[in-house]
Formats: sequence, C-alpha cells, structure tokens
Amino acid sequence: MKIIAINLMLIFLLGISHTGTAQNTQLTVIGNRGSVPQQLDMTQLRSILKGEKLRWDNGVAVKIALMKTSTPVGSSTCQKIYNMSPNELNKYFLALVFQGKVNAPKFFTSESELKSYVAATPGAIGVSQDASKGELEIVVVDGKKQL
Repeated sequence: MKIIAINLMLIFLLGISHTGTAQNTQLTVIGNRGSVPQQLDMTQLRSILKGEKLRWDNGVAVKIALMKTSTPVGSSTCQKIYNMSPNELNKYFLALVFQGKVNAPKFFTSESELKSYVAATPGAIGVSQDASKGELEIVVVDGKKQL
C-alpha cells in the first residue's frame, strides 16, 4: 500500500514539475523574412497558428512550423499560445486535417531544423525558444519579443 501511495505521489510531483517547466519556457515567434508580418497581437497569432488564416495579406500561403508537443518548447507552446494540452493540440490538428480544412503543421524535434525550415520557406511561421534572429524575422506579439 505504501509503495502505491509513493508511486502516486511521484506521478503527481512529476506532473507538476513538467507543467512548471513548460510555463517558464520563453517562446519566440519567428517567421520567414519578407513574407510574415513583423508584429501581431495574440488574437491574430492564435488565429494564424490554429489554421484559421490560410494566407498572409501578401497572398503567400501560411505554413505552420512547431516543435513536437513532446518537447518542452512544444508543450509550452500548447499551453501559452493554444491554451491546450499537447494531446488536445494533436487531436485539434488531426481533426482539421482529416476534414480537409488545413495542411498539417510541420513538427520538429530540433529547433535548428525548425529555424532552417522557417528561414527557407516563404510564408512559414513558427515558435522557438531561441531568440537569435539570424535569417529569420522575429515577430513581436503584443509588443513583446518573447512570450
């Protein structure tokens, strides 16, 4: 009985620790230079990243790039931007893709791969922990460079 109680307590504590880490992760919205706006508000960002806006004002198709929801940055993105759990976000996009409403986002395990994709893909927007600009556009959200 004690072992079960200890295991349940560890599971509970690990859940709190994981959530705390995700909430403290600083996020930076990045975009392909020249095709993504330099500033957005959170409502616009959520609409874009939820697949509700399919084209930028310049006519270029929106391409969403995210870290896998199993990564700390991906988990934090789910909570801070989508207001969803990782499972809820996966189900959300699965339903939209199945209905033919949007193309699936590109999911990455490496931030360097995500950044390379965004830099090379017109219309691409993504979420990263790394705030270095390089060949990317840092998108200011609600007046902040990091969320």
